[in-house]
Amino acid sequence: MSLQFAPFATESLSAREDDAASRDAPSSSLVLDTAKRGEVRVELELRHAGRRPLRLRYERIGDPGLPVVFVAGGISADRHVAASAAFGEGGWWDAQCGPDRALDPARHAILAFDWLGSDGTLDVPLDPADQADAIAALLDALRIDRLAAFIGCSYGAMVGLQFAALHEARLDRLVAISGCHRSHPYASAWRALQRRAVTLGALQCDDTHGLALARQLAILSYRTPEEFDSRFGVAKVVNGQVRVAAEEYLEHCGNRYAGRTAATAFVRLSESIDLQVLSPETVRVPVTVVAVAEDRLVPVADAYELVERLRGETRLQVLRSLYGHDAFLKEPAAIDGILREALLDVAAAETCVETRA
Repeated sequence: MSLQFAPFATESLSAREDDAASRDAPSSSLVLDTAKRGEVRVELELRHAGRRPLRLRYERIGDPGLPVVFVAGGISADRHVAASAAFGEGGWWDAQCGPDRALDPARHAILAFDWLGSDGTLDVPLDPADQADAIAALLDALRIDRLAAFIGCSYGAMVGLQFAALHEARLDRLVAISGCHRSHPYASAWRALQRRAVTLGALQCDDTHGLALARQLAILSYRTPEEFDSRFGVAKVVNGQVRVAAEEYLEHCGNRYAGRTAATAFVRLSESIDLQVLSPETVRVPVTVVAVAEDRLVPVADAYELVERLRGETRLQVLRSLYGHDAFLKEPAAIDGILREALLDVAAAETCVETRA
C-alpha cells in the first residue's frame, strides 16, 4: 500500500442504441468522436425486492474498440458524463472528460449509465450491490468482457467497490473517490433527516418543497464550515424577518434539484447509500482510494481502514479541500492528476501482459 497526501447474473437481454453522431455538433471544441445513447432491458434479482424487469439507460463516448472506462458519480449523477458533438449539453464531469483531459475519448471509451431507480419508477429498496450487478448486465449486453478501469465518486465509489468484489474478473483497476466500504453512522443520520423532510413535504401534498429542503440539508453535509465562512457574511433583517447570508444560495440549490429529480428517486438512492456493507477483504483488484480531509460524510479514518483491509495493490491519496465531499467536482486539477496516474498504471499493466505474451 502506498499513501500520498496532496495539498489544500443476467437474463432477457436486449439492447437498443440511438446513434446521435450524425446530429449537428454545437461546437467544434466538443468531443468530435461518436457518442451513443441506448437502453438495455434486463431482469435482475434485487437483494431486497426480488426479481424485477429493468431498463438500463447508458451513454458511451468514444470508439467502442478502445479500452473501456466506466464512470459513476453520486446519486445525482447520470449517464451524461460530458458534452460531445452528439450530445452538446454540459455533463456532470466535463472537467475530467474530453479531449486532452484525464478521461480522453481518443484513448478510452467512456461508459456511464443512469442509476437503477433514478427515474422514480422503481420504488423498492436498492442495494449498491444491485447497481454493480446492473453494470455487469450492461457490459454483457454491450459485449464488453472487461473494464480497463471503474472510476467512482461518492455513491459511485461504493458501487465500484461492490463491482470489484462481485465481478473481479471484469476489472483491471478501481478508483474510489470519497466513498468507502460502509456508510458512516453520522452520515447516515444526516441522510435520515433529509428523507424525513421529503416525508413531511408529502404529508402536506408538497413533494417539491420537501425535496428542496432535503437537498439544502444535503448541501450542508457536502460542503464545509470553512467554505461557508469564506463565502457568506452576517444575517440581515429583510421585511421584518431575519435572513442569513447562505439562505438564497441554499434555496437556489434546493429548487433546481427538486425541479429535475423525482422524490422517490432521491429517497431510494439516499437509502441505498446507507445500505452499503462490504468486506474490503473481498476486493483483490488494484484500487486507488481518494479521501478528503475535510469530508464530513466519508471520514479519512474510514479510508485508512479500507486500504488496510483491501487485498490487492492499493494506493491512498488524501486531499485537502474547502469543498469537502464535493472535492471531486470542485478540485479539477487534483482529481485530474490522480486519474491520469491511475490510467497510466492500467496502460503499463496492459503493456506488461502483452510483452509476456
